[in-house]
Amino acid sequence: MGKVKTFAKECVAELRKVVWPTRDDVLASVKVVVVSTVAVAIVLGLLDVAFTSFMRFVF
Repeated sequence: MGKVKTFAKECVAELRKVVWPTRDDVLASVKVVVVSTVAVAIVLGLLDVAFTSFMRFVF
């Protein structure tokens, strides 16, 4: 049981060293992720439409 307490204390000590991002940093990162996800989805959707149209034309 002593090892568990030591582990918990060390975890808390390490978490106090962490530099947590600000709210603005988190929001900026979320915006980047959302925009890039939408962009990739649009590109993949257009490629799917193009390949589907090509295959229907060929066959």
